[in-house]
Amino acid sequence: MAATSSFLPRHIGPTPADQSEMLQQVGHGTLDELIFEAVPNGIRMDRELDLPEPLSENDALSWLKSWMSQNVVVKSFIGQGYYGTLTPGVILRNVLENPGWYTAYTPYQAEIAQGRLEALLNFQTMVTDLTGLDVSNASLLDEGTAAAEAVTLALSNKPKGTAIFISDRCHPQTIDVVVTRAEPLGMKVIIGDWATFDPTTAEGLFAVIVQYPDTRGRIDDFTNFFAKSKEAGAITICAADLMALTLLKAPGEFGADICVGSSQRFGVPLGFGGPHAGFMACIDKLKRKMPGRLIGVSVDSQGQPAYRLALQTREQHIRRDKATSNICTAQVLLAVIASMYAVYHGPKGLKEIARSIHSKARELQNALTAGGEIVEDGAYFDTLVVCTERAEELVMLAPESGFNLRLIDGSHVGISLDETTTSTDIWNLCKLFKIERPSEKPQDVSWGESLSRTSEFLTAPAFNAYHSETEMLRYLKRLETKDLTLNESMIALGSCTMKLNATSEMLPLSWPEVSSIHPFAPANQTTGYIEMLTQLENWLAEITGFAAVSLQPNAGSQGEYAGLIAIRRYHESRGEGHRHICLIPVSAHGTNPASAVMCGMKIVGVKCDDAGNIDMEDLKALTATHRDNLSALMVTYPSTHGVFEETIREITDIIHEAGGQVYMDGANMNAQVGLTSPGLIGADVCHLNLHKTFCIPHGGGGPGVGPIGVAPQLVPFLPGHFSMEDKSHAVCSAAYGSASINTISWMYIAMMGAAGLKNATEIAILNANYVAKRLSSSFPILYTGKSGLVAHECIIDCRPLSKESGIGVEDIAKRLMDYGFHSPTMSFPVTGTLMIEPTESESKTELDRFCDAMISIHGEIQDIIDGKMDATDNPLKNAPHTNSVMCADEWPHGYTRQQAAFPLPYLKVHKFWPAVSRIDNVHGDRNLVCTCDTVEAYAQR
Repeated sequence: MAATSSFLPRHIGPTPADQSEMLQQVGHGTLDELIFEAVPNGIRMDRELDLPEPLSENDALSWLKSWMSQNVVVKSFIGQGYYGTLTPGVILRNVLENPGWYTAYTPYQAEIAQGRLEALLNFQTMVTDLTGLDVSNASLLDEGTAAAEAVTLALSNKPKGTAIFISDRCHPQTIDVVVTRAEPLGMKVIIGDWATFDPTTAEGLFAVIVQYPDTRGRIDDFTNFFAKSKEAGAITICAADLMALTLLKAPGEFGADICVGSSQRFGVPLGFGGPHAGFMACIDKLKRKMPGRLIGVSVDSQGQPAYRLALQTREQHIRRDKATSNICTAQVLLAVIASMYAVYHGPKGLKEIARSIHSKARELQNALTAGGEIVEDGAYFDTLVVCTERAEELVMLAPESGFNLRLIDGSHVGISLDETTTSTDIWNLCKLFKIERPSEKPQDVSWGESLSRTSEFLTAPAFNAYHSETEMLRYLKRLETKDLTLNESMIALGSCTMKLNATSEMLPLSWPEVSSIHPFAPANQTTGYIEMLTQLENWLAEITGFAAVSLQPNAGSQGEYAGLIAIRRYHESRGEGHRHICLIPVSAHGTNPASAVMCGMKIVGVKCDDAGNIDMEDLKALTATHRDNLSALMVTYPSTHGVFEETIREITDIIHEAGGQVYMDGANMNAQVGLTSPGLIGADVCHLNLHKTFCIPHGGGGPGVGPIGVAPQLVPFLPGHFSMEDKSHAVCSAAYGSASINTISWMYIAMMGAAGLKNATEIAILNANYVAKRLSSSFPILYTGKSGLVAHECIIDCRPLSKESGIGVEDIAKRLMDYGFHSPTMSFPVTGTLMIEPTESESKTELDRFCDAMISIHGEIQDIIDGKMDATDNPLKNAPHTNSVMCADEWPHGYTRQQAAFPLPYLKVHKFWPAVSRIDNVHGDRNLVCTCDTVEAYAQR
């Protein structure tokens, strides 16, 4: 294949000439020699991956287009939590299709993430306003998992019992996910009719869940039911539709403690099930245990208000097995889209959309009733249920008229309208039922005053200022420029693999055949999707060395959970349900113990030796102690310390011999692909972060896909779904999770091929070792393998310098912003260190620019040690330096403005300016403000 048509050199950063120079610097003549020394011989693959030959970008797009064109795109009136929506073009082009938004990292470094944080604060404000509750988080994965997280939140309230009631009129996928999540935690789930259920007589009741409007479209007043539930000591949970809440009484106003749901119909495409942003809002007393992320307001060093992630001590690296949830459960990019949909339309526009939807539903109901059809009684917003013996026939015939209906059962058809519904659609629906459409259009609503919304919402300035496309475009651009993303510079975060998200990989997301398919559409309309997803599963199984892969988990956190649940179910199937001990090295990702606790496991930590490897003697001793109850070992490979552990095969053998299973965290899969595999190493299950190794962008902390690969004995225990043959143990709302973004990983693998994927891994290892070599004279490299090499990431030890100078890793992280870089991972897995992962996509030029910045920062620290610079008034302690600080009339510092803002020559060519000065984290947590006006509004006051 001609080099000009090959994708490989587009993805790989260093040129062949660069690679030769880099290899020389790390002391190896060839790439093969480097890999031979870095990767232990006992785990190396002796064959090439069995994958198709690589395709050019155009050919891959053509192949995928031909497959996805097999999908049948029709109007969906299926509803059930998923609706057609119109993404405003200004948001589609400038957020969803814009690398300035989709390549962003999780906003842990708040000073260079102010735009994203403001958008997420808008999301929280939107949710709290519409739900009538005090606090909202910054998104969850989908409605089903949000409901399950709400149950966990209720459980953290230390109830006296373990029983939960869920209305049988909740969406079936929500019920399934809640049941899956409840089982390992020993909860008793009662499913029934809320109208006849008496909470005061239910033993051990700690929570109740209802749907509003419910899955059949009915709107009920839960005031009395919630009052009785609270009398019984239960937390009240309401799953609600945000669009309906623009017209209906807010759940907080009729007694909900927690409200969950999906923001999908606020401009987020269907995408065969995802990605979509779930939400959760709660009363004030529950906020400090609320799962996920919370955006709040603090102040910066100049006294100006600034946004940040609040309550960061809940982050799993700190709380581990005591975490309230897995903090990776977020869909930031989709939450941004939903919030901007609300900003663009404003409260008036949203009401108009909702009224239009309801008006068309009333028009359809009148026509059906006049034509002799029986429509279920009760108030409704957008969904009608028709009682007819022709139910199956009507659902089967509907696609011929250009739409899908929902078959509830043999005698009931569901019809859910949305903002895409037109007058022509109403006419076509009437024709399907063989009735005349009335000419009179109803204007009233189907519910009484007691259920009508009287409270205002979205009164903050952001929702009332940007309704013209000109103003909206400029608002989006202002926010975008406040964030440092991958289209600005390298983001070298250890364990996070911030690599190229190629444009050709992203293009299919905007195809209607990808974006406009309902997750519960008939199977004969989704053949293209199923073929693509099946092939991707097969490719991932080949890459990982496993028997099968499930794409259902819609985040790495869900992958961890699904994998551990599979292990739990496997033990139970063998009559060994008592196996509940999970061994986890102390260096493991904090998400590991958080996920294991959610699966009902008890965590036992395994020590690491001085070289950062698992302490084999401690592992053997703990395995012997817990042999009879050992469920699993969770291990990351290469290790979280960035090293290929030589003893990994021995480790897996020890666990297997004791009857346990080995769970491998796939966070570091970027160092394995094509060289080794979890299956070859001896793992039984591994989750993959497709948003890391396989090029799905981070999107500011979501979307993600976290599929699991399993060994043969675990295949029967992969996640099921009510819409699949295996109808049990769903871990998220849709059968294929965030199906649409799997096209990104399909494109990546199709264009790279076996040799390309292997080469990517090799260059990732080369880049990491090159950075380690260049920085080693300034910062000690904490862990290396026997050959003195690292894997795909390295940890630099800042503690000796800190001890001499008083400069900590946070100071270095903030100073890097002045040099135009996002900090590597701070103080994980070792306090006082920085973990750097440059990825294969970064060029030698960019690696050198980053290393030059780090070496320059080392020089600044040395000046402090040598007394050439003040220990408290220096560029590191005062970093980052904003444009406004630099332009101030007074300059009270003992170093120059030039040294502050332009310490290296490249910064005079192009400079990224942090939006705010260093943020006071303590102030933010002590003065938690998480739903508020814009920063500009605060500043004006």
